[in-house]
Amino acid sequence: MSAAISGGPTSGHFSDGAHVLPLRIYYEDTDAAGIVYYANYLKFAERGRTEMMRELGFAHSEIAKEIGTLFTVRRCSIDYRAPARLDDALTVDTRVVEIGGATLLLDQQIRRDEDILVHIDMLVACVGREGRPRRVPAGLRAALIKLPS
Repeated sequence: MSAAISGGPTSGHFSDGAHVLPLRIYYEDTDAAGIVYYANYLKFAERGRTEMMRELGFAHSEIAKEIGTLFTVRRCSIDYRAPARLDDALTVDTRVVEIGGATLLLDQQIRRDEDILVHIDMLVACVGREGRPRRVPAGLRAALIKLPS
């Protein structure tokens, strides 16, 4: 059995004001029962946030290197609604709800087709290398404000 390999990694795309990142569930993502291990949804959400930033032109590594701003999760609330399983094709939808002085409030949904499997409310804070709060970088703020809601 052979399978064609197509394309490289994707950063996803924007649709209706949300960043949409497709992902596939691999064996390594599942537990002994064959469902996605609950903590892996946090990894998927992180990928969604990271790729949203990258698509806007603000890769985490560049922001850290150029202006010394890092991002840290300040608060996270997760509602697990249904399990994902091996080989499922999912999307991570990331929407900016509010931009504060030094924070971003995000709504993230992990879906299989139209079914929401996991809903995450995430508050991300901007900090400097020393861990003190920093304002959301002006260029990033401007890019986020331009996103349709």
